[in-house]
Amino acid sequence: MPDSTSLDVIELETGDNPDSAIIWLHGLGASGNDFVPIIPQLNLPDDLSIRFIFPHAPVRPITINHGYQMPGWYDITSLDIVGTEDETGIIESSNAIHKLCQQQQDLGINSRRIILAGFSQGGAIALLCGIGYPQPLGGIMALSTYLPQCAPLNNSTNQNIDIFMAHGSMDEVVLPKYGELSRQRLEKSGYDVKWHEYAMPHSVCMEEIQDIRSWIIQVLAG
Repeated sequence: MPDSTSLDVIELETGDNPDSAIIWLHGLGASGNDFVPIIPQLNLPDDLSIRFIFPHAPVRPITINHGYQMPGWYDITSLDIVGTEDETGIIESSNAIHKLCQQQQDLGINSRRIILAGFSQGGAIALLCGIGYPQPLGGIMALSTYLPQCAPLNNSTNQNIDIFMAHGSMDEVVLPKYGELSRQRLEKSGYDVKWHEYAMPHSVCMEEIQDIRSWIIQVLAG
């Protein structure tokens, strides 16, 4: 079972004595290095001192890839990613990220200044972990992803959390309909979702990075 002690991470700080943290989860088959290059592209203000944490997912067999072992937050068994969930793997990885959040609090960062971010599989974990976290967080950034069916939508602690969701209209990996259905499900449960759609495949584009920058500044200014 993955936990905070088994998750290797990359940590980068944008200034001295960070007072905020962004925990950013990569997608299936990638690594924590995947989103490190985005930090300079965000061009965040110099007065924001942020600790970026990029964890590496555990290596596990992925059923849809004929059991091939690769970094993954949970198993994928079919193209119907919503209908056949690896609930055990999802919850284990969410618990591991919970522990990373707690570690940041133990280092003196207020929970309201912690942002959970993720792409694809990592975004699914960020969403589930964020809305289920027992203390109020700053925000959730969910890119090209969806909300797992096992998500705890009855947790009132983060009912008012700031959620940034983005999807590519040409995404053939996580179909746009899954992102839209997740948005509707969240809104039906009372969550305020800031939705963004871009003319791109399963990736990240420059327009999206600019919107992410504005959103991070807004969340951490609160």
